[in-house]
Amino acid sequence: MERGLLWLPLLAMFFWLAWQGSKEYQKVEAYRAWAEQFERAKYDIYAVLGQKGNNLTWGKPTPKGPIKLETFSLVDVDKVRLLVEGKPVETETPPKKGRTIELEFIFAEPANSVRVPFTEIPLAAEWSKYLQGALQNLHSEPT
Repeated sequence: MERGLLWLPLLAMFFWLAWQGSKEYQKVEAYRAWAEQFERAKYDIYAVLGQKGNNLTWGKPTPKGPIKLETFSLVDVDKVRLLVEGKPVETETPPKKGRTIELEFIFAEPANSVRVPFTEIPLAAEWSKYLQGALQNLHSEPT
């Protein structure tokens, strides 16, 4: 009887882990369906981000699909910065560690910004390089 009582917490932990895994799987599947409409997309536990042409859409992943979606155009963006711990860092030589990693999109007109969270510095640096290049191409095009 005592041995059975010792295994009970382990069994409860197993079911909790299985339930958490199922929820995460549902989030990934919902993201996969949502991401099909974009040319380039990313998923992590903090945010989803998708690019289609000059438009970027981001939001929070849930098992039923992304929520709190916001869309903005790269045409309206003045600058893209990689932030680690709230401080701008170089995309070519990012730090190895950081708790808070974000891409900041600074707009020219309304003088505000959007911050998209990331879980990994290398992924955020890759997106930053790509979007900075896209932004340069966009601003260098004759209008």
